[in-house]
Amino acid sequence: MRLSNCHNFKDFRKLARKRLPSPIFHYIDGGSDDEVTYRRNTQAYDEVDLVPNILNDVTDVDLSTNIFGKKLDLPFYCAPTALQRLFHYDGERAVALAAQKYGTMFGVSSLGTVSVEEIGGMIDSPKMFQFYFHKDRGLNKSLLDRAREANFDVLALTVDTITGGNRERDLRTGFTSPPRLTPSSLMSFVCKPQWGINYLTKPKFELPHLQDYVGAGTDITVSVGQYFETMLDQSMSWSDAEDLCASWGGHFALKGVMSVADAKRAVDIGCTGLIVSNHGGRQLDGARAPFDQLEEIVDAVGDKIDVICEGGIQRGTHVLKALSVGAKACSGGRLYLYALAGAGQAGVERALLQFKGEIERGMKLMGCTSINQLNRNNLRYRDFQRNHQL
Repeated sequence: MRLSNCHNFKDFRKLARKRLPSPIFHYIDGGSDDEVTYRRNTQAYDEVDLVPNILNDVTDVDLSTNIFGKKLDLPFYCAPTALQRLFHYDGERAVALAAQKYGTMFGVSSLGTVSVEEIGGMIDSPKMFQFYFHKDRGLNKSLLDRAREANFDVLALTVDTITGGNRERDLRTGFTSPPRLTPSSLMSFVCKPQWGINYLTKPKFELPHLQDYVGAGTDITVSVGQYFETMLDQSMSWSDAEDLCASWGGHFALKGVMSVADAKRAVDIGCTGLIVSNHGGRQLDGARAPFDQLEEIVDAVGDKIDVICEGGIQRGTHVLKALSVGAKACSGGRLYLYALAGAGQAGVERALLQFKGEIERGMKLMGCTSINQLNRNNLRYRDFQRNHQL
């Protein structure tokens, strides 16, 4: 399979599977426990239908949105994800340049493999830094200071990784960072020689935001679950989040909000945005899907704070449905990670271009020329009772 044959999310997933050793592919692809929430994240969109309007002039369609004080040309941005240079040797560099090309935001993880300083020097489009709250307060201060000095626009505190999810695929494949060969995984690496050549010949895999403080993940092999359990601070509280928000002093979001009560409290501590997310179904299995929970959170705080919907998005129509409920924008990781793994920057650019095309085509077929024309009148839930309540 070649990049030119990739026309949708599932095609990019197939290409990534072809290019990556099995443990690394399944790290991207998997969820926690029985992966019920992982599947539900996408299935939730299938239970709502779009109702289009006709005979509107849709010659020109504006896909732009404003979040965190920044205009994005797309109502979708590249969510922060860890360990990107494991998937392709250019990693975050490729995604940053692709995001800038299409005028959208790029998020860099605390567990990123290219530094905020380098990304900040590469692009001038909107940038988010995803913050993991570590036990080591010196490390926390370093992360905050480096993101500020690199002129990142948004700090997003991840709040749903107080411990690691039970990612059984990783246990079966033996996935660690850095990769560790085991008898069960050896053949999967041997069968993907080009990945191995790139890993060994390109600049060394590192976690530049962490390596001066911890060896885990850079010099010491560890699973992501082990990292969360041992390095992150399980005593993190609302007081810590409020202090971090004040210390940052700019646009601040909580990433991983799923309840109305927490959304209201996010407003109270000074957040300017929140990301409705369950970490891609990789943490608490059996948790509700973000799209299912979006409506009540928008109704509670959508007039006070930017609400972002993240999780399970595989089609442009999924974005249209979330925007119709009231989200200001959507974000996702797997959508561009499969493309990155398959073909680097060219893959991410193709994925974003196709996604842009899906959203624009969907807007025209809906009879809308601007995303602010999308609303709940465009939706019908397959649950008759809920439609009646609307």
